[in-house]
Formats: sequence, structure tokens, C-alpha cells
Amino acid sequence: MINMQNKVAESEVIVRPLHIEDREDFLAMSKAFFNSDAVAHKVEDVYHERTFAELMRSSEYTECYMICIADQSVGYALTAKTWSREAGGLTVWLEELFILPEWRGHGLGATFLSRWLNRVEKKEKDIYRLRLEVEPENRDAMRLYRRQGFERLGYDAWVKELPH
Repeated sequence: MINMQNKVAESEVIVRPLHIEDREDFLAMSKAFFNSDAVAHKVEDVYHERTFAELMRSSEYTECYMICIADQSVGYALTAKTWSREAGGLTVWLEELFILPEWRGHGLGATFLSRWLNRVEKKEKDIYRLRLEVEPENRDAMRLYRRQGFERLGYDAWVKELPH
């Protein structure tokens, strides 16, 4: 059993692609993420199902990584791809990084980011920018991202929802 009082050894953390068998864990954590203070814009329940379906269909637009300790899913990260003229090429957004509350503060977010950044920087030569958004009150996330080399872009985020 892992001592939850301390940081988890990086060697104990498994980061792997999402599988069909992860459906229930992913949906539960996705809903928890969108009901947390980390998100200002809530989403309809059906959006979680649509996202899972797209993740199972293809990695063309989005990818998901499960963060696990042994065989227990303790978090996930969701990325999305866009073209950015400003960056001069492909931009990958870290759309969501969620760690179950009882596992926060054990270095899992930092471990995921370190591994993901290492992979992107060494193997993904067609990616020109990584981007993410953080709620202004989420100081812990800001510190984590700053330590990993992200810097504040300074834009306000705007959105217009289209009816469906």
C-alpha cells in the first residue's frame, strides 16, 4: 500500500492512454472536474459521453491519458489539437488535468506534466506551442505550470456557444 502522507515515487506512477475499460472511471472523474472550482464553465452531462466517444473513435482532435497508481485510476489529462497561426503551427492544449482530491499534493500532476512535456519536446516535432487555461483563483495549478516552464499569455478567454 502506498503511503499517502508523502509524495508518490515517480516510478509508481503509470501514465497511459485511455482504454474502453476506463469508461466509468473517466466519466466519473470528468464530471468531478467540471463540478470543481477549477472550472468556471459547467457542461451538460451528455458532453462527457460525447468526449469519451470521440476519444474512442480517434486521436485526431483529442487524446486522453489516465494517471494510475498500480491498477487504480487516480486522475486523467485531456489534450486537444488546433492550428495556430500565431504559433506558426500545431498547438496542443492541455484541456484538463484532474487528480482525485485524496491524491492531490503527492506530485502526480508534476509527474504527468514532466512525462508529457518530455514526450512532446523530444518526439513531436510538428507541435509548436502548448497551451492551457487556469482559473484565476487556482494558485496551486499556476505554480505547477510555472515550474514546468509555462508562462502567462495575458489574453482574456472569450466564447460564444452555438445552439444545437
